[in-house]
Amino acid sequence: MTTIDHPALRGRPVGARRVVRRRAWTVPGHATSAFWLLSAIVVVLNLFGLVMVMSAGSVPSVRAGGAPWSYFEKQLLWTALGVVALGVTLMVSVQVWRRLAKLLLLASIGLLVLVLVPGIGITANGATRWLGFGGFQLQPSEFAKFGLLVFVADLLDRRAERIDDWRWGLAPVVAYLAVVAGLIMLQPNLGTTIIIATMVLAVLLVAGAPPLGLGAVTAVGAAIAGMFVAFTPFRRTRFFRFLNPWADPTNTGLQNVQSLVGLANGGIFGKGLGRSTAKWGFLPFAHTDFIFAVIGEEFGLLGALAVVLLFFGLSATGAWIAVRARDRYSMLLATGITAWLSVQAYMNIGAVIGVMPITGVPLPFVSFGGSSLMINLAATGILLNIARHPAEEPLRVRRARGTRG
Repeated sequence: MTTIDHPALRGRPVGARRVVRRRAWTVPGHATSAFWLLSAIVVVLNLFGLVMVMSAGSVPSVRAGGAPWSYFEKQLLWTALGVVALGVTLMVSVQVWRRLAKLLLLASIGLLVLVLVPGIGITANGATRWLGFGGFQLQPSEFAKFGLLVFVADLLDRRAERIDDWRWGLAPVVAYLAVVAGLIMLQPNLGTTIIIATMVLAVLLVAGAPPLGLGAVTAVGAAIAGMFVAFTPFRRTRFFRFLNPWADPTNTGLQNVQSLVGLANGGIFGKGLGRSTAKWGFLPFAHTDFIFAVIGEEFGLLGALAVVLLFFGLSATGAWIAVRARDRYSMLLATGITAWLSVQAYMNIGAVIGVMPITGVPLPFVSFGGSSLMINLAATGILLNIARHPAEEPLRVRRARGTRG
């Protein structure tokens, strides 16, 4: 009699009666090296982010009629909420989120639709991306990242045996992605759409989707993004200012130029904490999308490189956690979260240093922004959860065993 050779089913006879057991809502697990490393990176980024929001946000806070530390207080509140969310996702079994996958996706789509309803969605700077009342606001597109990822990981895990057939894996995932991306583009928000699309494509790649089909989807997606840039005046202007910001340094190229000036002023060692001049009205959105320029000015090249290295460390640790995940679903989930946080960080930094067009996405854990910070910490909690439940054997060993079997 043969047996099924899988870490979760080892020693079970084929055809044996399946025993259904009640799953625990919380699974503590045990601390691993990857768990401690990721924890340290995220703690450092968050604490540094609070310091930089205090510095970069002091001037715009006063100009808005508040105290110099008002943005810092708001960021501290969202950090506290994010830590609570991280604690929940860290302790609650990932299987709980899997069982809620459909509900989470539907709720995310519902919130995205609600944003577009006149009188409900909040408009700022020409975009309608927020819901809220009074001083409390949230950005549904941030929650859509989480909802779509949990659903896609579940779908691809359930259809693992048919992943080679594009009709069962690639096509349905792309369809759901198109719905979410379409709603976000109506806000409009190309930057977040690119992050979500990259996240889903990374999960599809790791899941084993057909390379030809995946390449075709990527090419079509890139062509559609190019059309949005080419046929939308403000995006087209952003792209041309990326190519040559000095063509209009005081108007459309202002952010590009002033971010580079701020970085250049910082030199190797920086001007010192709180001594940035860019935040004094020269650089728009210095405490949000362009906070990395303030980091470069106040802490210099060495400080900016330290932040970049922290994000490289986050990417590598996330990949490590994914490789050692105990099951396919956890592996796909870890892959998606790592791709999401990494791509967003590199897009933000790339725009600030002038190697990518401006997309308006915040720097994870560092930029001022409530919804983004809270959902990023919640996603980190899931990644830490997966790190606390590694497989008994590395992924390469399990694949070799499966091939021989």
